[in-house]
Amino acid sequence: MSEQTRELPAYLKPIESLGASVMNTITGLGSFITFLSKAFFWFVRPPFRIRLYFDQLYFVGNKSIFIVMLAGSFTGMVMAYQTYFGFKLISVDSLVGPITALTLAKELAPVLTGLIVAGRAGAAMTAQIGSMKVTEQIDALEVMGINGIQYLAVPRIVAGTISLPMLSALFLFIGNVGSYIVGTKFLSIDEAIYLSKLGQFMFLSDIWQGLIKATFFGFIISCIGTYFGFNVTKGAEGVGKATNLSVVWGMIMVLISDYFLTSFLIQVF
Repeated sequence: MSEQTRELPAYLKPIESLGASVMNTITGLGSFITFLSKAFFWFVRPPFRIRLYFDQLYFVGNKSIFIVMLAGSFTGMVMAYQTYFGFKLISVDSLVGPITALTLAKELAPVLTGLIVAGRAGAAMTAQIGSMKVTEQIDALEVMGINGIQYLAVPRIVAGTISLPMLSALFLFIGNVGSYIVGTKFLSIDEAIYLSKLGQFMFLSDIWQGLIKATFFGFIISCIGTYFGFNVTKGAEGVGKATNLSVVWGMIMVLISDYFLTSFLIQVF
């Protein structure tokens, strides 16, 4: 006779659930690190399919321009309005320009651009690779002697890492244009004062901090998007679940890493 498994007492079930969650997290982290190590390995190995890199740069970067410009313009305008009515109470409304510019450069431009790209390009990466996985197209590539990570993951990771700082710079520029228009045309701030204060308080190092953050965000988002794509299971249902996880974890990691990058970059600059 087979031994019957004894059921755990009710007070131990939460501990069992917590332990299972911790083990699953550790296993998933190990799998992700292994995936990253393979991506780095294949990044420096020939053949280098340059066309794939440009295709992904177009997909991640060029196709995100409109939504980034839209978000940047309205973010800059809203920031100018909110800052103006707060600063007017203490008669420092002339600082609307530099405060808005600094906030955009250091935080809003890289973070919001990262969230936008995670929702648009990160989800698409997972869906594309996941669909290929469940239809066994990746297996077909392997049969033809083409490594799936080199062919599918590496170009997307490189494209995300390069595209996101450029999109963040565009977000920053458009946001400042929107802030300038609202501040000088609608809130009656003198143009000369607006620009002089902007030049007085805004430095190149502030822009560099945002661009460095955006570069890390692009790398993180594209790594997460491709990782979940390669680990899709259970057909179409698995593709949907992996795409959802990709977006959620991409956004979570952008927000978490933003804190640590901010702490580090403040010390550096």
